[in-house]
Parts: sequence; C-alpha cells; structure tokens
Amino acid sequence: MNFGKLVDKAWEDKTAEEILAAPPSALEGLTPAHDEKLAEFGIKTIGQLANWKYARRARALADLADTDK
Repeated sequence: MNFGKLVDKAWEDKTAEEILAAPPSALEGLTPAHDEKLAEFGIKTIGQLANWKYARRARALADLADTDK
C-alpha cells in the first residue's frame, strides 16, 4: 500500500507494521516536538496514538455526529 500522503517521505516505502511502530513525527505534519508532547501522555508510536482511548473516543463522537444530522 502507498502511504505517501499520510507519512513523511522517509516513511513512504515502509509497511503498515513499521509505520505503526514509528514515532508520531513520521506522520505528515507532525514534528519531533509533537513526539515530546505526546510522550508526556505515554504515546511513543503511531500505533499507540491510534489506540489512545481519547483519540478513539473523539473518532467515535465524530462518526456519530455524522448520523446526527
């Protein structure tokens, strides 16, 4: 799969598994400064960010809001 628009150039040829193990700054638009802030919440990988309970709750609320129209 091509992850080109989702991750920084250095990560475009990596597998999903490798990307999930990468620091959040591998995502397009995030920097090492974001890694430091997220680490304060115990988030050191993209996988941890994706499964962070607050991110999952926010995604669920956003999905439900679409049905509330």
